[in-house]
Amino acid sequence: MNSNYALHEMLEVHEMAAFKTVCMTKSKTMQALVTDPQLLQILQQDVQLAQQQLLELGGVLSKVT
Repeated sequence: MNSNYALHEMLEVHEMAAFKTVCMTKSKTMQALVTDPQLLQILQQDVQLAQQQLLELGGVLSKVT
């Protein structure tokens, strides 16, 4: 394990990544049901932000040896 992170910290990052994945999936799914253009834009922005955050969290998780 990387000496910079304790096991409980890596488990927390994994849990955040799992939760963010569920939230992103919900936002993607809701896009098909939304008719309001402003709400659709918010959902699209949420998906883009979630993708960036998941890449960052993946980077942290990839440091585990």
